[in-house]
This record gives sequence, structure tokens and C-alpha cells, in this order.
Amino acid sequence: MKRTLTGTVASDKASKTLRVEIERRFQHRKYGKIVRARTVCHVHDEEEQAAEGDVVEIVECPPRSKTKRWDLVRIVKKATDVSRAAEEAASAEDEPLEAPAEEASAEETTEDTAEASAEEE
Repeated sequence: MKRTLTGTVASDKASKTLRVEIERRFQHRKYGKIVRARTVCHVHDEEEQAAEGDVVEIVECPPRSKTKRWDLVRIVKKATDVSRAAEEAASAEDEPLEAPAEEASAEETTEDTAEASAEEE
């Protein structure tokens, strides 16, 4: 019997290939803390029907390439456009924005120099 797993599509940038992350949670043997671990599988998607963020079911198959050993069975849940937009917005927040440099107008600089020269006298 072939193994079947369910995971989330992390990347669909390659042609006919998906990168699926399978997350599992378990209790650490010694410390008892709940630990999250991810397994990454490269999956063959012949029709290129799955997109990033979709929850998919995959099945084990004979090796197709150096890293691809899984086939796409079905899409369990499609990712909504709203969730994709939220992910993009979150990644945009992580990037620092440069503040625009403030330029003093010619009037302000002449006033400042006039005040400075008046203070010197």
C-alpha cells in the first residue's frame, strides 16, 4: 500500500512541480514540549492545477527525478485570494521602508541663516 500524506503547497513556481510542506506536531520525549516539525516533498503536478497555499493530498510513487517521489492525488482545499493577499502583506511588512529625506525650502534656509547672524551680533 502506498503512503498518502496531506500538506500545504509552499511553492508552485517550477513547471509541473510543487513544493509541499507537511507539518507534524509531537511531544518531545525528554522535555515534554509540543514541537512542530516540517517535512518538504517535491510533488509532480501534471496539469498544474494546484496553487500556492492549497491543501493537497499526495501519494508516494516511483522516483521521477532526483527529488520528486510524490504524485498529486487531489486538492483538498483551495487557498482563497484573501489569504494569499494577507500572506503577501505580511511579507511586505517585514521589509524595512526607507523614509523620504526632507528637503528644506530656500525660504527656510535664508530665515535660519538670518536668525543665526542676528544672534551672533
